[in-house]
Formats: sequence, C-alpha cells, structure tokens
Amino acid sequence: MKPVSLRRRLLDYLRSRLGEDQLPLRLRFWDGEHFDFAPNPSVIITIKSPALPRLLLRGKFGRLADAYVKGDLLVDGPIEEVLRIGIALAERIGKSTLVNRLAQISRIVPPRHSRRRDAADIGYHYDVSNEFYRLWLDRQMIYSCAYFRTGTEDIDTAQQQKLDHICRKLMLQPGERLLDIGCGWGGLLRWAAQHYGVTGMGITLSERQYAYARDQLAKDGLGDRLEVRLQDYRDLSGSEVFDKIVSVGMYEHVGLRNLPLYFATVHKLLRPGGAFLNHGIYATDPQGRAQGPPGGEFIDRYVFPGGAVPHVSRVLAEIAGAGLEFADAEDLRPHYARTLLRWVRRLEAHREEAIRAAGDARYRIWIVYLAGMAHAFDRGWLSVAQVLSFKPNAGGAARRPLTRDYQYVTGAAPRYAEMLDWSGTGCARETKELI
Repeated sequence: MKPVSLRRRLLDYLRSRLGEDQLPLRLRFWDGEHFDFAPNPSVIITIKSPALPRLLLRGKFGRLADAYVKGDLLVDGPIEEVLRIGIALAERIGKSTLVNRLAQISRIVPPRHSRRRDAADIGYHYDVSNEFYRLWLDRQMIYSCAYFRTGTEDIDTAQQQKLDHICRKLMLQPGERLLDIGCGWGGLLRWAAQHYGVTGMGITLSERQYAYARDQLAKDGLGDRLEVRLQDYRDLSGSEVFDKIVSVGMYEHVGLRNLPLYFATVHKLLRPGGAFLNHGIYATDPQGRAQGPPGGEFIDRYVFPGGAVPHVSRVLAEIAGAGLEFADAEDLRPHYARTLLRWVRRLEAHREEAIRAAGDARYRIWIVYLAGMAHAFDRGWLSVAQVLSFKPNAGGAARRPLTRDYQYVTGAAPRYAEMLDWSGTGCARETKELI
C-alpha cells in the first residue's frame, strides 16, 4: 500500500476511535504534512517513517517503543501533556492501555539472577553518567522516593526528610555500625554518619556510583568511618556483623526467586536485637499479577532489565521466613508520585544538558519512564513501602519500642516493651497487671 493511502487509513482509524473527543494533538508525517485533532495542539507526534502507520493499523504497538527509542517516532510537548494524551489515545484505541500493560507483567519469564547478569543490568541503568543523574536528582543524589511533610517541599528538602525519617526508624546511635545494601551514590551513609554518628559500610554493583561515593567520603572527611565496596550482597561474609541494616530501592533488583536468599543474608549479617529497614516498590494487586518488571516490557527492556516487584504480603512473609520479626510498615505511595513529578520536571528543564551527558535516546526513555511511573503511583497501580523488622534476641523475641513517637517527635527517645517474667510469682504478677 502506498504511503499516502496508509496515512489516510491511519487518520480515518484515529478519527473513528476518538469520536467527538478533541485531543490537543498534532500528527505530523514524514513529508511535513500534518493534521490537528483540535485547535492549538499542545503535543506533536511526528511519524518519520512510512512503515509506522502499518504497524499502528496492525496493532503492533510493542514495535512503536523501538521506533520511539530509535527516533523514528518523535513526541514533543510538555511531558505531563504528552503522558495525558498518550494515555487517552491508548484507552480510546483499546489495544493496550497502561493498566493492561501492568497486568500483563506476570507473563514475562523471570530472568536468572546470576552475579554477572545482575552486574550488567545494574551497570546498564546506573552507569549512564553521574552528570546525567546530577541534573535532576537532589544535592545528595538520592534515587528513591522522597518524604513530604506538607507536599510543597522542593526535592532537596524532601529527600533530607526521607534520610532523617529512615535514621529515626532505625534508632541510630553514635558508634553503631550500619550496612547499606545498594548504597547508590552514598547519600544515606553520609547523612547517617554526619547526623547520627554511626560508622558503616555500603555496597553497590555500579562502578560509577562506587567511584562517586568514595570521592564524596574523602571530600567530607568520612573515609575513616565509612567504607564503600563494589560488591554483590551475596558475597558479604557472615563474619561481618552490623547493628543496623538498611536497603533502599535495591530489593527490586534481586529477583523474586532470590528474595529468600536476600532476607536470609540480612538475618545473617544483623546482630541479635538489631533493626533492618527495607524500602522498596511493591505491586498493589493482591493476586500478584504485577510480580514482574514495574511498567511492562518497555521498562524491562529499556530501563530496568531484570527488575521485579512482589506484593507487600510476600515481603512480610519472606521477612518472617528469614527469622526476622516484623514490626512496622509505612506506605509511601503519594510521596513517590510527588518525587517522580519533581524529577521529570527537572529533567525536562535540563533537556539539552541531559542529552549531552547521556544521549538523545536515553533522554527520551527516561522522560517517558519517569512521567509514566508518576502516573502509575498516583493511580495506585504500584506503591512503595518502608518495612521495619528486628532480629530476635537469644530469648526468642525482639525488644521493640512501645509507640511510633520516636519516628515523628523531635527528641523523643524510644520507650521499649520489656520482656515479661513468666516464672513463678512473677508470671502471676505480670498477668494481673495486664488484666
């Protein structure tokens, strides 16, 4: 079929699907001709190849992702408008809505998580360019959900609040030894050392994160208190014991089959009575149909290869199965939607610099990825939680705070629930007091 006929058929098809809806969209073709679906369009989709209309008409929507990444399909306009119109088009075409894509994740065969493959996947995502990430992350280079108290904070303030929130939950004390599994660029470690007086270690598989974190420790004069290693969590020796362990945005990379090993490793490395906080994304479908790379095949292929997220119920079950005692969970879904919006706006504002740092294709991938994930968290298709647990003492239970005041009230020291005396008269006395 001739290109002109394909163009006419595509326009007729889209008009029939859109009906009376007037999307502020301009469709521009390879020869410069364009069609506006409403006056004053805010978004322009440019089809640079005559082969693309045929893919659309045949329902080959998966191939469009490749065309977008390669630059054969261009999208221009404010990213939030691009996302809104893109979702509207998908819903009206009825071929593959974003909801359906998330539901189809479970059909993807989970990859094997060997050390070599995991290192390659981490390198693909994180070793893009430190400068690229610096353009849109906060000053601390924190690449995970921020924490908002009013909802109006800038990204720097919100990320500092998140770091402090984590440190409070872990009840960090001067001199304690902290392990950060998947430490990224080292922001949490440095914050904990500077504000809570801990020593510790962080591990990452990203060579660029490793180099950056080591440089920052040296600049901040923390090299004698903190260590960063280029190391897989599976290679940590059981002879190394830590008072507290934290993992932020890392367990999504270990693979569903490796979750028991991941949590067992934490148990092995944590001293009795120690606290562990796992901060990570989870699927909101209780049936677990979204147990795969968050966002579908596009994200698995172009953003987070090898990523997978379970339902939060599985996280709790795995924690208990590893011998840790679950104590507290806080859902941060609204916080991540706000975080992602701030990131995508900052990336959009630094478009030219980002392209110079990481390339045009990477910019196109990340701008759509961040905006799409903001929408997914806002709609509740994905969520994120901080789950706090403790390693029981020799007596078989963990000594835990009675309330959550220590997490939110400045200067509030945790009041612990002591073990009751269940022997002899002590048992009768404690039972009477409880009644």
